Amino acid sequence: MSQEANPAPRSLAEALRARDDASLAALLRSRPDLITPVPTDLTQLATRAGTRASVLRALERLDRFALQTAEALAVAPDPASGTALLGLMAGDAGDETVAAALPRALATLREQALVWGDDERLRLVRTARELLAPSPQHPSPTGLGPTVHEAASGMSPGRIQEIVTTAGLASTHDSVSAVTALTALFTHRKKMTKLLSGAPEGSLEVLSRLVWGPPYGQVTPEPAAHLRWLLDRGLLLPTAPGTVVLPREVALHLRAGRAHREPEPLPPAVEPAATHRPQGVDAAAAGQAHTALATVEELLKDWDEGGPAVLRAGGLSVRDLKRTAVALDTSEPVAAFWVELAYAAGLLASDGEADERYAATPLYDEWLERPPAERWALLAGAWLTATRAPGLVGGRDAKDRTLSALGPGLDRSAAPEVRHRVLTLLAGLPAGAAPAPESILTRLHWERPLRGTAGTPRPGRDTPAEDLRTRLARWTLTEAELLGVTGRGALSTQGRALLGVPGPGASGGPGPGGPGEGGELTGAAGVAGVADSTGVVGGAGVVGAGGLPGASGLPGAGGLRGAGGPAGGGEPGGPGDKLPVHHHRAPAPAPATAPSAPAPLVPLSPAEQAVATATAARLLAPLLPEPLDHVLLQADLTAVAPGPLERPLAEMLGVLADVESKGGATVYRFTPGSVRRALDAGRTAADLHDFLARHSRTPIPQPLAYLIDDVARKHGHLRIGAASAYVRCDDDALLTEILADKRATALRLRRLAPTVLAAQSDPAALLEGLRAMGFAPAAESAEGDVLITRAHAHRTPPRTAPEPVPDGPPPPDSTLLSAAIRAIRAGDLAATAPRKPTGTDPAAGELPRTSAAETLATVQAAVLTGDSLWIGYVNAEGAASQRVIAPIRVEGGFVTAYDHTADEVRTYPLHRITGVAELAEE
Repeated sequence: MSQEANPAPRSLAEALRARDDASLAALLRSRPDLITPVPTDLTQLATRAGTRASVLRALERLDRFALQTAEALAVAPDPASGTALLGLMAGDAGDETVAAALPRALATLREQALVWGDDERLRLVRTARELLAPSPQHPSPTGLGPTVHEAASGMSPGRIQEIVTTAGLASTHDSVSAVTALTALFTHRKKMTKLLSGAPEGSLEVLSRLVWGPPYGQVTPEPAAHLRWLLDRGLLLPTAPGTVVLPREVALHLRAGRAHREPEPLPPAVEPAATHRPQGVDAAAAGQAHTALATVEELLKDWDEGGPAVLRAGGLSVRDLKRTAVALDTSEPVAAFWVELAYAAGLLASDGEADERYAATPLYDEWLERPPAERWALLAGAWLTATRAPGLVGGRDAKDRTLSALGPGLDRSAAPEVRHRVLTLLAGLPAGAAPAPESILTRLHWERPLRGTAGTPRPGRDTPAEDLRTRLARWTLTEAELLGVTGRGALSTQGRALLGVPGPGASGGPGPGGPGEGGELTGAAGVAGVADSTGVVGGAGVVGAGGLPGASGLPGAGGLRGAGGPAGGGEPGGPGDKLPVHHHRAPAPAPATAPSAPAPLVPLSPAEQAVATATAARLLAPLLPEPLDHVLLQADLTAVAPGPLERPLAEMLGVLADVESKGGATVYRFTPGSVRRALDAGRTAADLHDFLARHSRTPIPQPLAYLIDDVARKHGHLRIGAASAYVRCDDDALLTEILADKRATALRLRRLAPTVLAAQSDPAALLEGLRAMGFAPAAESAEGDVLITRAHAHRTPPRTAPEPVPDGPPPPDSTLLSAAIRAIRAGDLAATAPRKPTGTDPAAGELPRTSAAETLATVQAAVLTGDSLWIGYVNAEGAASQRVIAPIRVEGGFVTAYDHTADEVRTYPLHRITGVAELAEE
């Protein structure tokens, strides 16, 4: 992508100035930090692109081969020719695969403004060179050391002359020419081969140990003969007392010219480890989706009357997490995932009371009323975009504090990107193909090699020595299976729709190169992406599920869309085009010999996410089991629900019976306590018999009928009210039995009348105490009526779902890009417009300064002559800018002019113009 014009640019700003709008849009899209805030001109954009923080962020987003190319440029001469760079990457023998991939890597570096200049004068941005060039404190990943010139800078001229003479070269009059001659010797392949042919065997062994790095070694004050041979010929140069280094030129000769031991021009293939029937994958994923809905519903139902307390530092205590895991019949890490998922979806939050507790939000009640597929889509969409990482629960933060579920410190900005990328890699495989997790991890490490070091756990703190990105990928595979996005390790149909990726069958299957190799994934709308050698969509990127019903060709919820532009292989797209970038057609598939790389991926807009979420819900709906309106009653006081039950039936059965086991079918057990619970809720024995008769496919077993009648007969026989508390009963013998029971001692009962007992405990404690003794008392009101007890649903005030923590500024949309590029171009026009020389020319970047009288006279003259002026202007907010205007009229203290910067007619107050200057005639 060499777009620089002749003559060659002398700076990065000039190189940016030669770019078109599409190229600038690609730069700002790939490095959104450059547009926050919008630069005033291209010089400021170039300066910002060379800052350390911005360059570090850009380097972290490079793939392995692009980073290796930048590392090679960091050890090459500045500037470097394309031939020299190819030699460093492909070696003297020449690697055709590396040579074919190098233009793509170079285009990526140019697009991101890390490299500028034409192919004969390639320059790495100075900050990137400082970060990647080798130094004793920060060794280069290439393993190369300093050049001969750098290593010999501290040596005495006499010692340098001795080395030159011993190496067989003619002595020189100065150190500079001596170092130059030594460098020429070390870079001459034939002369170096001849020199090394006479080296002792021990000397060659030393060189072989240092050649691939680290290039530094230790020597004694009296080195051995084989080390002295190397030191005398400059093959090892001293850098400090007792320390020597292998010069870069010598190492490159020994490496046959290669900067890296193993260049990696091609992304590692994601190989299927197992292949299943797509229908089986979808069915397994749908089963998991149903389980996920039931688990989240059970979690929030368990916390319906007010969940566990919020820790003072925020989050869920370890004890409460264990209780939740027991209630959900799962492990603590999985329970933490479900709790965090409900929180990310906005279904769970703290109530904000003085005694702060967790509870369901009002959105939970709305969520329950939705169809199951839509409820799943809400959970899946929240999971895709959430920055919270539940897998971190139980670990330690930087201050050695335990990370708790729902607590602070769980946000990781890389989490959404890793989830999307893992699922996108799964989408590149044939339907039903499940990859080996290690192949996914290897591919991710190739795509972001520098990202891994950011989250490396400290020894002794986090058990495996895996970086954060690797752990996020492992958690993604596990969580996607729990949620039903994948089934049996393969991406499901609804998972593809959620990402906005069309099914593999949309284009007639994989290409001729094998599963997912060289084929094309195409939606019905005609938007296609080119699959790379591993089956991952490249080129135009991951495209919309145009072939799915109602998808409208839009990519999926929380999904990723390939950005156009040269690095992605698609047509350049930018503000000047008539179509948005994602509407460009993809190019034809690249030849099999040309290696491809992942396309730049950008988040979808909220509207596109909503469309794909609805599409995924429609695809999942037919796969979910229909709710049933019946159960099967059995003689052992159990009821079997052969599938999910309708909500009214499930709620009533949850009151009347206890869940004994779950699975494909749910088993409920009837006990005296559960029947009493239904009676306390206001049901009568007749109501319970009628309910079971209507919803059972089998007759009511006699033991169950007897149980209901027996509990109902005893229920309410005893009445408890507030005296502080009393017990009354028409059967005085029953009260006598209670008084004689030793278990009633703690209740401190005494008889007030033959049918009334008084207690010194409160009614609730008295009620529980008598129930524990085997009686079935009922609470009554002051009027003597039976109190009906129903669960009180506790809800938080309206809460919004937590906002994801972004990794830097979000990628700009096309509207912002168009406005920003126009403002940058206009500001650059004003800053670089040729001006007539005056006695008080402002310095570069400064606004012109003239008196009010001079400003008014110059503007009035420009109105008469029609000339354009360069002005400095300060707006009402105090922001200063430079503008090029063509004044039209001046009146009332205002000048009306055509503003070349804004490309429109504007009116400016004269008192806000700092000064004016006439433009030079072209």
